Amino acid sequence: MPIREALPRDAAAIAAVHVRSWQAAYGDLLPRSWLAGLDVDERAAVWSARLAAPEPPSVLVATEADGRAVGFCSFRAWPEDDLDPATTGEIAALYVLPEVWGSGVGRGLLAASEKALTADGFQEAALWVLAENARGRRFYEAAGWRADGTVAQETTGGRTLDELRYRRSLFT
Repeated sequence: MPIREALPRDAAAIAAVHVRSWQAAYGDLLPRSWLAGLDVDERAAVWSARLAAPEPPSVLVATEADGRAVGFCSFRAWPEDDLDPATTGEIAALYVLPEVWGSGVGRGLLAASEKALTADGFQEAALWVLAENARGRRFYEAAGWRADGTVAQETTGGRTLDELRYRRSLFT
């Protein structure tokens, strides 16, 4: 499975992965009507602006042999002041198309992102996952990530949900 850095031309494909994965993964957590209203074109405009920025985020894209994007992972320095952004990176978003769940695409993107964070000098990484997202939590736990006890609340689609912070050393 090829994994490469995202380019501005990937914005629409990333947006499609983003929307379709949210609709499939969060159908039991967020209102279905809200999920159905997610707009790929609107998300594409956001991703286009991000990827064309003077200092774009770090985003990796997984593609099929024909070049079609099937997943992406965005990562950066930790954005909050409770962890040291000089030593802690954040996996900000990791999504793959539902039809490739369980195929290794997500594991490959996570491993490549962890490797890139290490190359950038980070010693550990952290991420947020919805507490009720059992599939996501199992995925991260299988890759060596552990909840650190920090809980935040996120309001999305009119629902307030708990998010758990997961962390892992990048040297294990």
